[in-house]
Amino acid sequence: MFRRIAIAAAALLGMGYLIPAAQAQTGDPSFNLINRSSRVIYEAYASPSSDSNWGQDRLGQNIIPAGRSFVMRLPQGECIYDLRVVYDRAGGPSEERRNINLCNLTELVFDGRPQQQGGQQPQQAPQQQARPGPGQGARGNPSFNLVNQGQQTVMEVYASLATDQNWGPDRLGADTVAPGAVYPVRLPEGDCMYDLRFVYQNGQSQERRGVNLCEVTNVTLPLQ
Repeated sequence: MFRRIAIAAAALLGMGYLIPAAQAQTGDPSFNLINRSSRVIYEAYASPSSDSNWGQDRLGQNIIPAGRSFVMRLPQGECIYDLRVVYDRAGGPSEERRNINLCNLTELVFDGRPQQQGGQQPQQAPQQQARPGPGQGARGNPSFNLVNQGQQTVMEVYASLATDQNWGPDRLGADTVAPGAVYPVRLPEGDCMYDLRFVYQNGQSQERRGVNLCEVTNVTLPLQ
């Protein structure tokens, strides 16, 4: 009898250890996105911080007028996300938040301030300029919007540090950028100086070297 009680207690104790472990691996990152700026939010991106791309626009056909909110439904599981909203129209000013634990909050406010837009924050730009890495120049957020105003679809986009010896991966992945479209190219925060290469549907390409991406929001094609 005593042995049965001991076995049962051990089983319950084991379950007690397993339940918190399972809960620690999952979470609900869905949240309410609140627009407290004076502008309309036309695009909103939310991707796990471990991803290298922003993914699709989470608003779809919706917009978030000034003073309104939108429920951002995300799959349960990973909690740490990077977020990006685009104001006014496609290719307009953007605001980003990085490494946010969405499982610990229910609301997230965007107020229209150009956070993490390298070169657009007068109070932070001097600090970024004052702490360059060895031989790397200014540091900030080099992410940008690719605006295709040409007649050809962009099939490949390469953005590599100006100090690198190769172009690296195609930043579009399986995506393309049609004429008239805007595509957010996501790059890691840090170095600003990049070399860019764009390959069009007709096989032609354009390059630009030594671009300080922290000082621009949009890169417009075709390059002039």
